[in-house]
Formats: sequence, C-alpha cells, structure tokens
Amino acid sequence: QVQFVESGGGLVQPGGSLRLSCAASGIIFRLAAMGWYRQAPGKQRELVAAMSSGGTTNYADSVKGRFTISRDNAQNTMYLQMNSLNPEDTAVYYCNFGRPSEDYWGQGTQVTVSS
Repeated sequence: QVQFVESGGGLVQPGGSLRLSCAASGIIFRLAAMGWYRQAPGKQRELVAAMSSGGTTNYADSVKGRFTISRDNAQNTMYLQMNSLNPEDTAVYYCNFGRPSEDYWGQGTQVTVSS
C-alpha cells in the first residue's frame, strides 16, 4: 500500500538548518509529483514545496530562497533542505503527492525553531 514516512525534524535555533527526508513506498515514485506540506499549531496545513516527476519545482513565498526540495528516484526518497530557519517555520512537516490525498498523510516530523 502507499506509505510516506517523514524523518529528520528536531529542535533548531533561529538561523539554523535541517534536512527532512520522505521515504515513499507502494508507488512508482519516479512518476509521481510530490510535495512537502506543514501544519503549524492552530493553522491549516499548507504546501511548502513541490516537485514534478520531471524536476520542476515550486515553493511557497514564505520559504523561497531558504528551502530546497529534491528527490532521489533510485532511493524512492524526497528531501527538503531548510536553511535560515525562523520561529515561523515551526510546524509538523508532511510529505504527500503533489495533489495530496487524504488517505496518505503520515505521522509527519516535528520541526521546532526556538532559541
């Protein structure tokens, strides 16, 4: 079955960096448009970054120039490199298809940016 498993979150100081990973299974990963999403406390889940199967990327305005999405099709894994983190980036981060399916949200990985 389809499964996405996120990892790599943690506590980081403002200005710091983290690299998130998303391991995908049950899909032909190389053909899938994928996305990173986040949900902060009291807010709706939002798209952070997405990548098509061909490698085209798009980013939320709030993370442009700081976050980079990438994928390794041989490893069925997607990444999110996050630099210059600020407290507003604190959230649970999830991966899903580029058009997310409610059936496939995983546990997410918590990112906390605090001094």
